[in-house]
Amino acid sequence: MNVQLLQEIDVLHANICDALADSKRIAMLYALRDGTTTVNQLAETLELPQATVSRHLKILRERRLVNARRDGMNVYYSLTNDKVLNALDILRQVLNENLTYDAKLAQVLGE
Repeated sequence: MNVQLLQEIDVLHANICDALADSKRIAMLYALRDGTTTVNQLAETLELPQATVSRHLKILRERRLVNARRDGMNVYYSLTNDKVLNALDILRQVLNENLTYDAKLAQVLGE
């Protein structure tokens, strides 16, 4: 396999995949699809403690998946790049196709 590709895969895993390894962070990214918001608004939307949201946002910021902009007492968060949501949508489609296949297989085997 191409050495450069292997190196890119390592960097991808370290920077992006690790950040997406938690469902709460993925939910935050989807919540930010609707626009810029604060930690408190995200916490309310996702029904999570503010401290939990802040901790996860820190990871997403470090991986450059979200931007943070301070305005007075508030910090506003937004997506750095909408393409990450396109990638997540594709992964959800793959999951749904796998689940559909499994359901059909279970039905055939149950007959």
